[in-house]
Amino acid sequence: MTNTGIAANRLDRAQLSECFADLHAPLDAHEAAVAADRCYFCYDAPCVTACPTGIDIPLFIRQISTGMADAAARTIFDSNILGGMCARVCPVENLCEGACVREESERDPVQIGRLQRHATDGLMAQKTHPYQRASNTGKNVAVVGGGAAGLAAAHRLALLGIDAHILESREKLGGLNEYGIAAYKVVNDFAQKEVEWLLQIGGITHQCGVMLGRDFTLASLLAEFDAVFLGIGLGDTRDLGIDGADTPNVTPATEFIADLRQASALDKVAIGRRVVVIGGGMTAIDAAVQSKLLGASEVTIAYRRGASDMPASQYEQELALSKGVQMRFHATPQKMETTADGIKVHFAVKGDDDFALEADQIFTAIGQVLDPPPPEIAVENGKIKIDAQYKTSMDGVWAGGDCTGLGDDLTVTAVAHGRDAAIQIHSTLTGGKHG
Repeated sequence: MTNTGIAANRLDRAQLSECFADLHAPLDAHEAAVAADRCYFCYDAPCVTACPTGIDIPLFIRQISTGMADAAARTIFDSNILGGMCARVCPVENLCEGACVREESERDPVQIGRLQRHATDGLMAQKTHPYQRASNTGKNVAVVGGGAAGLAAAHRLALLGIDAHILESREKLGGLNEYGIAAYKVVNDFAQKEVEWLLQIGGITHQCGVMLGRDFTLASLLAEFDAVFLGIGLGDTRDLGIDGADTPNVTPATEFIADLRQASALDKVAIGRRVVVIGGGMTAIDAAVQSKLLGASEVTIAYRRGASDMPASQYEQELALSKGVQMRFHATPQKMETTADGIKVHFAVKGDDDFALEADQIFTAIGQVLDPPPPEIAVENGKIKIDAQYKTSMDGVWAGGDCTGLGDDLTVTAVAHGRDAAIQIHSTLTGGKHG
């Protein structure tokens, strides 16, 4: 039976354009100067410690305040080559801005994320890539996965004079930056523009639509390349494990977000009148907010724990509430069933009465899991096991990003892994020497 509660074109294009406008408008030069002047330029800056890539934040802000925005961008990119994307999507309220001394004293941190975007956008708009490769070492590395970890690894390898070849299973490079982040956070096709800019360093080739285990193996890669870096992310979604979870119009939130990001026009994306999102992380928030922005009349997030336990930050929770998303806590899904008017999902509530929600569309966002990795690679706690140098259990193979158990599953953490693994690979292949 077709669910007539799901439809496209609930809002016209003008309304959708307004709804999906840039979440944080870029700072102009004057606004950036004013924002930079609020920084205390701390000597032992806690914001730097809080940044997984260790960007020298006081330095780049001082460079902006003295009219050297391009130098500020270089400071950022030296540590984080995807600094433009991270300026847009990092949970800065939990990282650099959350650690800012002004946050501690005034609850009003320096706008580090927006200042970072101001600097990086300016340098990326220029025609010349700011980095030049070291002389070629004659070494080459296969990078499996074209997301944040793989791109960061490939760029650092290329910078160090090692040729990198990226093998990506999807039709575009970018990983979650392209397929997994809310459209209002990454407007104007920025993810692909950033990829194109990064590749300008040279020494990086790529092939899309190919998959490890289907089109090539680790053994075949090691026969052709001097080393392999795995940045394969988490390719599968957790199963709810309840009766009726295979009901039509119950889909992973990641699929909805990817479809929306790849849509030719937002008014072509169908959404239900009533939407329920099961989960409490950033993906759940992104799915719920975008459902509301597409014109859903009722959107509810159901989470099995309390608000303070949600993986999504307080800022993201407040954003969802400001868009009209409702939240139900301590709600554990029990079963789903098809009704004459859509889907009914039943929840158990600890210490309270159970309840049910009626919906046209349900998105599940209860986490992702690693696709079965190559059998040669050791796994620990459901992720690829690596040592302090990002080496896996297989000689010649390194790994980083969400597919490993090191750090949080964030773009900025994946960048740090890719960068540092590339440095370790270079050291191993060349003894630390440039060509």
